[in-house]
Amino acid sequence: MKLLLVTSNYPRWKGDSTTPFVHNLAKDLVAKGHEVTVLAPHFVGAERREVMDGVTVKRFYYCFPLSAQTVCYQGGALVNLRKKPHEKLKLPIFVLAECFAVFKELVLNRYDVINAHWIVPQGFASVVASCFFKTPVVTTVHGGDIFSLKGKFMVKLKRWVLRHTRAVSVNSSFTEAAVKDIMACQPTSDHVERIPMGVKVGSLPPAHEVAEIRAKFVDSPTQKLAVFVGRVIDEKGIFEAVDAIRALRESKVDVKLLVIGEGQDKAELEARIKLHKLEAYINPVGWVDHDMVQHYMAAADAFVGPSKESDTGWVEAQGLTFLEAMAAGAIVVGSRSGGIVDSIVDGESGFLCEPANSQSLAQTLEQAFALSDSDREQMTLHARERVQQIFSREISANSFEALFQKLKEQR
Repeated sequence: MKLLLVTSNYPRWKGDSTTPFVHNLAKDLVAKGHEVTVLAPHFVGAERREVMDGVTVKRFYYCFPLSAQTVCYQGGALVNLRKKPHEKLKLPIFVLAECFAVFKELVLNRYDVINAHWIVPQGFASVVASCFFKTPVVTTVHGGDIFSLKGKFMVKLKRWVLRHTRAVSVNSSFTEAAVKDIMACQPTSDHVERIPMGVKVGSLPPAHEVAEIRAKFVDSPTQKLAVFVGRVIDEKGIFEAVDAIRALRESKVDVKLLVIGEGQDKAELEARIKLHKLEAYINPVGWVDHDMVQHYMAAADAFVGPSKESDTGWVEAQGLTFLEAMAAGAIVVGSRSGGIVDSIVDGESGFLCEPANSQSLAQTLEQAFALSDSDREQMTLHARERVQQIFSREISANSFEALFQKLKEQR
């Protein structure tokens, strides 16, 4: 099949910190013998056109000078718009540019299926452009697009896109319920399909490399190590993590937290660390090469991800980082929020705490730290098996391939 993936989130270059889940899907489809082209917004310093891991990547301009193309990337469009409201002035231009880019691509090339990632603007642009070519569109809903942007106009726009796309894929039960609710009708059984995005489940990181990380950061053999991986923004629960570490230290639990990642709230994080005199116990490591992230996860006594609903309605719709930590052999502590509960079976494949509740997080971390060696081994084994059986990249790619093939045959 010849496939066009339309997205606003894609690695801008090799080694980019942009979350690569759309790229991973594209790579996996190429490995299965399909011809895949990705259409994404340009960013200053990125190539206009290139082949990345067998995937043809085309990037469209939407603003001049090029340095003004700041709606997407660096944390994502929704976060950028929240932090810099004036960026909303660029949205009409962005949408028009994307519609034109999709239309132009369909004029130049014949595709069997378009896979639009996020309802707006990618789903909208793809549905509008495909009307002229009858190319089936699959709109993949990742969560931020369905849980945020709740104004009356945006709700009507999203409903229109979801009803006019040939199929909708969702990444969790939480996202699925929200999609069906916003459609305000009973969709056919095959119109909405739950296909979680997948993660790689390979061999565990080498023990000696994991030990080196612990030796680098842990101050004593008895000190517990917690690791946070993700965007450093409030909705990821980073400040609850700080408060939980503070509470644990005050109750004489010897624990250190590593914060892996960058984000718009990093300056506030560093200020809070300094305010509470936690410099020796919370280390904002920053960005780490993706190939090494699992090593940090494996080195932790607990991976911590206390995501919560944001003021704008954003929710952790799936939480790929939790699955990556489970695949790395980490004990995972997440929150009962959004799609996280699909990944973590409380007490079996990890632990769940209450969202936006640092006390609950501290208590749950203590529970994780108290596990015996045999209980830790059993829990991590169960977690890896769960990821392998439900959330692997292979299963995800197979499911997308089957959906695309069905739409091609119905065309």
